[in-house]
Amino acid sequence: MEMPAGGTNSAAAAAKPPSLLSLCLQAVAAHLAADAAGAGRSGGRGGEHFDGLAEEQEEEEESGHLTPEQVAEALPWELLHQLAPRLSPFALESLHDAAHARCCSSASTTVRFGGLDGGNRRGIKRSRCEDFNTTWQALFKCRWPLDDCTGQANFVTVDWQQQYWEKHLQECLDEAAEAALLPSFRGSIDELIISAKIMSSVYLSADISQQYSRLSYHCTRLGYYVRRLRLQNVLCTVEICSMLQHSRLETLVFIRIISEAEVNGVCLLLSCHAKTLVSLEFIHCQLYPVVMDKICSSLCQQGSQNHEIQRLSIKSSRVCESNPSTISAGLLNFLSHAKSLQLLSLNDAKMQPSFAKIIIHTLLKSSCGLQTLDISENDIAGWLSTVDRSCTSFSSELESNTSLSSLTVLKLRGNNLQKGDMEDLCNIIAKMSNLRSLDISDNPITDEGIRFLIHFFERALQKENLLWRLRAENCDLSSIGVTKLLECLTSVNRPLDMLSIADNYLGSSVAAALVKFLGSHVRELNVEDIGLGPLGFQILEEALPREVHLSHINISKNRGGIRTAHFISRLILQAPNLVSVNAGSNLLPPESLEVICNALKQTTCNLVRLDLMGNVHLSSAIFPAASEFKKHGEPILVVPSQPGACATYDADP
Repeated sequence: MEMPAGGTNSAAAAAKPPSLLSLCLQAVAAHLAADAAGAGRSGGRGGEHFDGLAEEQEEEEESGHLTPEQVAEALPWELLHQLAPRLSPFALESLHDAAHARCCSSASTTVRFGGLDGGNRRGIKRSRCEDFNTTWQALFKCRWPLDDCTGQANFVTVDWQQQYWEKHLQECLDEAAEAALLPSFRGSIDELIISAKIMSSVYLSADISQQYSRLSYHCTRLGYYVRRLRLQNVLCTVEICSMLQHSRLETLVFIRIISEAEVNGVCLLLSCHAKTLVSLEFIHCQLYPVVMDKICSSLCQQGSQNHEIQRLSIKSSRVCESNPSTISAGLLNFLSHAKSLQLLSLNDAKMQPSFAKIIIHTLLKSSCGLQTLDISENDIAGWLSTVDRSCTSFSSELESNTSLSSLTVLKLRGNNLQKGDMEDLCNIIAKMSNLRSLDISDNPITDEGIRFLIHFFERALQKENLLWRLRAENCDLSSIGVTKLLECLTSVNRPLDMLSIADNYLGSSVAAALVKFLGSHVRELNVEDIGLGPLGFQILEEALPREVHLSHINISKNRGGIRTAHFISRLILQAPNLVSVNAGSNLLPPESLEVICNALKQTTCNLVRLDLMGNVHLSSAIFPAASEFKKHGEPILVVPSQPGACATYDADP
């Protein structure tokens, strides 16, 4: 086939040769990348330099070797920022450090000549140095596209350089833990060699010196950037503590700490970073009283019993011995002096009622402003009444400015609480004026237990400070008890923002009270698997208020059939703030998609996601028009790719 006459010219125009500037920048980038892989220049700002680095640098400068410092000093800022995206992460680290030194040197000179005061050194040149942050962000998203640090507050500027090296070092440590856990492992952890996969992502070079592939090099050089680490038991050693001695750790997560050697390693890490640590978490550990005594002692500042821990979380770990009355004196002392403690979680900590009683009594006497208390997944039936009987000053302590009166979140999920416990609980939470969220799910409290909660709401009708979020999932409730609860919640001055009554078989008879509650300004509702059926959805559809303030609703596993689709379509039209709907596993027939799509065509709603998975008769192949509805570039309707692609939901055990 002949090429058109203009084809050659157009191809030549498309393949425009690189400019001289581009070639020069690429050559400098290649040189710095190779230098970073072979010379192993230190780039952290914490002063962690290897022996002989200064001598090497002087020799390189004398021999005409191009250093990052020379590049940072010679090139104008505009060219430095064009060079940065061409560099490997370690080469960029060296250049960033050199540019930072240039900024500080320039600011210091300006101050000496009276240009700026010492408190305003973050001037124009410093801000230009910080422009590398966009390059670090691009490197982070390229390497970890699914993790973009969205959990941070919108008003906080993310330090992408710090985030990049922290996540990189976590990957190195996770890989080292896997190798050290192998039965065949012999040797020292700090001598472990990092895999080629990780190394190639930070050096972008095939020729990497073995010295700079060692775990010890990465920890020592990059430890300055680490704020949060997750450590397996095998990493709790003297070597790791030594390598991280210059880190400013704020959060530590320990996993499977069991042996005495592992406990000693944990204590060494804690004592080394006690001044900066604010969050501590233990997962699948054996934290018997003797162990907790050592750990809590390590956290206390030298010569004092005080500490700065704000969050302490113990998950799926044993904190009691066979004798439930034995409790760590160190833990009690830790809680007594926890002036900064905001969150305490003892989730699945194998606690007994007597243990929980002592913990609560200690918190009552402490001066901390505890905001979140989670003691879920423990068998502590009767613990509240035990506290009330044994502590005569219980009521007066609650009414004073104590930690429990400052609580905003209380989680008691899966504690085998009975109906009698609810009476004691309601008497206590009535005095917690700041409580906003309560989770009593997975407790067999029945209708008799929920009746005490109804009395609590009735007594609080005239109060402005009331619960905002209530979870009562899988509590053996019936339609009678839930109907009374919904009627009470509908009439309060400030209705709930969120209610979950999922996994209680209520049947269609609860629909009438539920639809009235939908008009009470509730924002989030979870009624998954409550047995609404077609009749329940029909009642909801026909009596739905003209304006509903819902943002999120979960109506999955209710076997509503086509009536579910009609309710969804009505909800889309009458809930302008609706963001997400979960209607999975509702036995929806194929024509349901057309019903829902017709509603979407009639309004410009804020709906982002409508989950229809688990409905085996639906598929995008049956109704292709469903894929046309998108929000932020993503499809609104989430349906199976082919009919029968999802397993049918079966409510039978």
